[in-house]
Amino acid sequence: MMDAIFPFEPNEPVMSTDKTNQSWGGRFSEPVDAFVARFTASVTFDRRLYRHDIMGSIAHATMLAQVGVLTTSERDAIIQGLEAIQGEIEAGDFDWRVDLEDVHMNIEARLTDRIGVTGKKLHTGRSRNDQVATDIRLWLRDEIDTILGEITRLQKGLLEVAEREAGTIMPGFTHLQTAQPVTFGHHLLAWFEMLSRDHERLVDCRKRTNRMPLGSAALAGTTYPIDREITCRLLGFEAVGGNSLDGVSDRDFAIEFCAAASLAMMHLSRFSEELVLWTSAQFQFIDLPDRFCTGSSIMPQKKNPDVPELVRGKSGRVFGALTGLLTLMKGQPLAYNKDNQEDKEPLFDAADTLRDSLRAFADMIPAIKPRHQVMREAALRGFSTATDLADYLVRRGLPFRDCHEIVGHAVKHGVETGKDLAEMSLDELRRFSDQIDADVFEVLTLEGSVNARDHIGGTAPAQVQAAVIRGQALLAQRRGADHE
Repeated sequence: MMDAIFPFEPNEPVMSTDKTNQSWGGRFSEPVDAFVARFTASVTFDRRLYRHDIMGSIAHATMLAQVGVLTTSERDAIIQGLEAIQGEIEAGDFDWRVDLEDVHMNIEARLTDRIGVTGKKLHTGRSRNDQVATDIRLWLRDEIDTILGEITRLQKGLLEVAEREAGTIMPGFTHLQTAQPVTFGHHLLAWFEMLSRDHERLVDCRKRTNRMPLGSAALAGTTYPIDREITCRLLGFEAVGGNSLDGVSDRDFAIEFCAAASLAMMHLSRFSEELVLWTSAQFQFIDLPDRFCTGSSIMPQKKNPDVPELVRGKSGRVFGALTGLLTLMKGQPLAYNKDNQEDKEPLFDAADTLRDSLRAFADMIPAIKPRHQVMREAALRGFSTATDLADYLVRRGLPFRDCHEIVGHAVKHGVETGKDLAEMSLDELRRFSDQIDADVFEVLTLEGSVNARDHIGGTAPAQVQAAVIRGQALLAQRRGADHE
C-alpha cells in the first residue's frame, strides 16, 4: 500500500515543482514543497479512473455547448483532444506527472497542450470536487456490473454440480459434528442462496451509486446556465443528485459497496473453509484439480488448496476497507475535505479483491470432484439418522420429548457396541421401545432419511432437482433483464 502512496524512496529526487500548480497557483507565492507534492498527490492510484474522467468530461463539454457556454467548434476540439489523450494513455504513451496532483489535472493539462487555450474552458461550471465524485460513481458502476457477472457465473457452476450430485449423500453438520444426512447437491445450493442475496444487494447498491453529482461544482452549484439533465442522460445516470453539498461529499455508495462486498467475501470465506476441510486427509470428501492447488517445497506429498485458503484470507482486506471508509467519513463536516482522497485505494482494493475471488471460484467450482463413497461412509458414522428414529416414534403416537430420550439411550448403546442404529437388530432396538417394528429400517437408511425431507428447501433429491430448475430460471431472468 505504501508503494502506491509513496512511489519514490525517501531520498530519491522527484520531478520538479518549481512552478505553482497551474490549476490553483495564483494565490500562492512559493511552490509546494517536493515532499508535500508527492505526499498529497493521488495520481499514482487515481489514474485508473482515466476512462471515466474522460467520459465525464466529454459529456460535460457536450452539455456546455448545448447551453451556449461553449461553441460547437470548441466542443469538437475538446472531444477530439480527449479521445486522443485516451488513446495515448491506453498505448502507454502518456506522461503522468505527480506535480499535477491527480488524474483530472493531468488530463486537463495534456488537453491544453494539445488544443491550446480552448482546453482551459473545459472546467467551466464544474470543480474537481464534483468531477471526482462523478468519476468514482461511473467507475464503481462498471465494477459492480462486472462483479454481478462473476456472481452469476459462479452460481451457474454451482447449479451444474448440484444437478449432477442431487442424489449424492454426505453428512450434514452442526457444530462440525455429524447431524443428519444431506445430499451434496443440496449443500452446494446453500451457497447458491447466499450468492443470490449478494447479487440482490449489489443490484440495489448500484441504484444509489448511479446518481449524478456533476453540476454540484465545488459545493454550492454554479452560476453558469448548466443543464444537469443533459449530462445525466449522456452518462447513463438514473437521477441527478438533489443537493450540491451532499453531491460533492457523499461517499455512502462506496461504503455501501464495501459492506455488500464484505458480506460476499464472508460467504466465500465460509465456502473456502469447507473446501479446505473437505480436501484434507481427515475428510477426503472432494478433490480439487491440480491447477487450483500448490505443493510444498519440503514435503513432496502435499497438495495445498491455496485458492480457497487465499480467498479466506483476502476477506480481511475487504472488511478492512469497510472499516477504513466508515472511519474516514465519520468526522467530516460538510462539504468536501482532502480526507476524501483516501476513499479510492480501499474502494479499489475491495472491488479488485471481490472480483478476483469470485472469478477464481467460478473457474474452480465446476471442476470439483466429489468422492462419493467417502462421503457416504462418513454419513453412516455419527448416528446421523437418530432424528429419523425419533420422528418414526412420534408417528407411532409418542410425545417427541419421550422419543428424544428413547433414541438417546439407543445411541448410547450404539456408542458402547460400536454399532450404528441401522446396524442394530430389531430385537436390540425394541429394547428401547416396543413401538419399534420391522419397518423402522426404511427410515434408518441414508436414502430413506434424505428422501423423507421432500418439501421446498429440503434435501430430498427431487427437491434438489426442483431447486436447480428454479435457480436456472432465476439466471435466465437476469440475462433477460440485462438485454432489455
